Amino acid sequence: MKVFLMFLIVVFQLPKVEVIEKAKYKEYIAQGYTLVDVRTPDEFEAGHIDGAQNINVKSDAFVREIEKLSKSDTLLVYCRSGKRSLYAAQVMVSFGFEKIYDLEGGFLNWKQE
Repeated sequence: MKVFLMFLIVVFQLPKVEVIEKAKYKEYIAQGYTLVDVRTPDEFEAGHIDGAQNINVKSDAFVREIEKLSKSDTLLVYCRSGKRSLYAAQVMVSFGFEKIYDLEGGFLNWKQE
């Protein structure tokens, strides 16, 4: 019975994708978590958060590129406004990533002071 309960907990306890505010996101960047910009390369080149790596969620290579990341690392994702990054985070969860934080309001929010 104990094994069955543990199985249920593992199966139904999905990894979380949390959308967090900019201040908390900055704290996590300072802690050295992996930072992933899921926008297009052109958007990335026009401006990005320092230390981010660009893995375009619209690219055919997206899955191949995320598979190079450690599934046990905490990931920080963002896009322009938050829609693509939430989608990207959900894809990442389906591939076994354990903890993902999404920047509320995306890069547009980041640029506002």
